[in-house]
Amino acid sequence: MNYTVFSVNIQMKCQNYFMIHLPFKIPVLEKNISILGCGWLGLPLAISLIANGWKVKGSTTRADKVNLLSDNEIEAFLVQLSNIGLLKGSKFWDSEVLLINVPPGLKRQTANQYLEQMRNLAEVVAASGIKKVIFISSTSVYPELNNIVTGVDAVDESSPLLQSERIFTLNSNFKTTVIRFGGLIGPARDPSRWFAGKKDIPNGRAPVNLIHLDDCLGIIKLILERDVYGETYHAAAPQHPTKAEFYTEAAKNAGLAEPQFVDELLEWKVIDAEKLMQQLGYTFKPL
Repeated sequence: MNYTVFSVNIQMKCQNYFMIHLPFKIPVLEKNISILGCGWLGLPLAISLIANGWKVKGSTTRADKVNLLSDNEIEAFLVQLSNIGLLKGSKFWDSEVLLINVPPGLKRQTANQYLEQMRNLAEVVAASGIKKVIFISSTSVYPELNNIVTGVDAVDESSPLLQSERIFTLNSNFKTTVIRFGGLIGPARDPSRWFAGKKDIPNGRAPVNLIHLDDCLGIIKLILERDVYGETYHAAAPQHPTKAEFYTEAAKNAGLAEPQFVDELLEWKVIDAEKLMQQLGYTFKPL
């Protein structure tokens, strides 16, 4: 632990002034976090936190990415969820906060395999002594039931992400805050290209539920700053234009061929982030 040395001068009045010089040490606490998953979200988050004075440990599943983390002053760890139990006692867990940013990736594994990895991860976290966890989830835990989603109780019981959330929120060894992000947009996720030039795209009047990378980072940093744990937040911009409106405008602004949507409203949902905005005082950037 680093220390800053202070000198305190005390003046006491008797017949004359005299001075007592008392040197003592006050510990300067370092903010530290481990980020499990330094990808599209985790890497810029780590870089931003380091710029704000945090000590950051970060994990990757790829050996060729370790140098990238190290070059950005992140203490890098090669971590595979499939053998997470082997990492008990690793310095990766020597942090005040753990941020888990590991989506299911069901193209590479089954839902049951992912959930088993999450259960094993929770056991390792509990044994590590970490008391604060941020779990990155998704608004996909809500099916499209043609309604405005305002509560925190998701109803898609088959969702691996929802079941993973519960593995952590129900564990009494640490406190977990869940952030359910909407559709992610930002660098390398340019919405202007998603439907450019395509035709007969269904459900054109369905509302979008999106969030920019800048807002993802801002929300996480605010939770860290406010020390808010034991909560579940929806995180999507409060603007919900239709798919046709949003993606047509995005393609037009990028000089790409405009998509053509079917003028219909089928299944839809609107993610309401009012709780997050009220409790944290957060303001989203316009879409």
